[in-house]
Amino acid sequence: MGLNLYIALLLFLSVFSACVQAEDQPPSAEAIAISLSTRLEHEQPAGDLWLRIRAGLNLPDSSPQLTRQNIQWFVDHPAYLERAIQRSRYYLFHIVDEVAKRGMPMEVALLPMIESAYNPMAQSPQKASGIWQFIPSTGRVFGLDQNAWFDGRRDIVESTRAALDYLQALHQMFGDWELALAAYNCGEGCVQRAQDRSRSADYARLHLPKETRNYVPRLIAVRNIIRDPEKYGIKLASVPDESYFMRVTLAKPMEARKAAELAEISVDDFLALNPAFQRKVIYTENHDEMLLPADHVETFQFNLHRQGLDRAYLQTYVAKKGENASIIASRFGVSLDWLKEHNPLKLWRGKVIHPQRLLVPGTAIKALSSNAGTTAPTKRTHIVNQGDTLVRVAQLYNVKVDDLRRLNTNAEPLKPGTTLSIPFSDS
Repeated sequence: MGLNLYIALLLFLSVFSACVQAEDQPPSAEAIAISLSTRLEHEQPAGDLWLRIRAGLNLPDSSPQLTRQNIQWFVDHPAYLERAIQRSRYYLFHIVDEVAKRGMPMEVALLPMIESAYNPMAQSPQKASGIWQFIPSTGRVFGLDQNAWFDGRRDIVESTRAALDYLQALHQMFGDWELALAAYNCGEGCVQRAQDRSRSADYARLHLPKETRNYVPRLIAVRNIIRDPEKYGIKLASVPDESYFMRVTLAKPMEARKAAELAEISVDDFLALNPAFQRKVIYTENHDEMLLPADHVETFQFNLHRQGLDRAYLQTYVAKKGENASIIASRFGVSLDWLKEHNPLKLWRGKVIHPQRLLVPGTAIKALSSNAGTTAPTKRTHIVNQGDTLVRVAQLYNVKVDDLRRLNTNAEPLKPGTTLSIPFSDS
């Protein structure tokens, strides 16, 4: 008797017994069918994404010798695949889903395995970046923003969209997926010239650069291993066939550290999903959107509203040309290092060289009168840095040393990290 038939028989008997005990009447065939279907569905394990991937693998192996050599390399370096598969669990479902929607060969979903090992922070000597390894110019052609706040080449959703757009354009150009993949590696001009020299459209006959000759066979090698890992002594960690992340739109910018805290995940896990933000703040010129693990979105929303939006969000402050960066930092109760880490500051001798938008804590900006037109508060703060003295701090803010002593019982001895109250005017 087959295992599935045996399990079904046991379930039938349990349903029959339950119905007899409840009503002392034999169950109808329809009742048994419904109960059996419900229980079997409930007891089915979550689908494995690798099964879905294998079902869509269909590229030819035009260079079997090179494929075998590349398979041997992966077998000899199992740590490479292990690391890549571990990283891919964040992104793989999304990529597979997008590839399937476009009707592309599922091998395309494995392309980041050889491009970057699914490392969104990977960068080549040619300045290619992200899991799909876009160079700056190609990234811009396919709509990937790149600025001091945000690099779309590292954005998981946007770079995947751009990569698939590019590959489909190459496929339309060459009419062949192997040639499209080769062109993705070395450029469409490179493949076109090789075709002209060889007078052939056959990928295996083209005289391509060494890296490109190995590029498609390397992908096919990964494909063959994924298709039958046991054959090569490799164990694939299961990846659920369900979305790992969800998009969350913020009303205002937020620190990555704060977002991770509210979602109750590690900063490393948060940054793995949001690697495009250059300054560890969720902020772009057009929108503030981030990715969170799907099972932590409700946690994030609950904690955000419990803590209060003003305390969680950052605000913008337009710094004027010539403003002292240390004074700006102190006004908002942060260190100069914090200001530099969270903003693409452009300074000359510690002063802002041209008007620029900065991100600062949301609660502190309400106490600042610079742009609000409200009555100025009587105090501001300065966080003491290594080497600071009361004289230096007084000179920095154009106040008297005696006023600093009067406002601060902790002014002497002065220690790094101490917060000093600084008067805006005589108080």
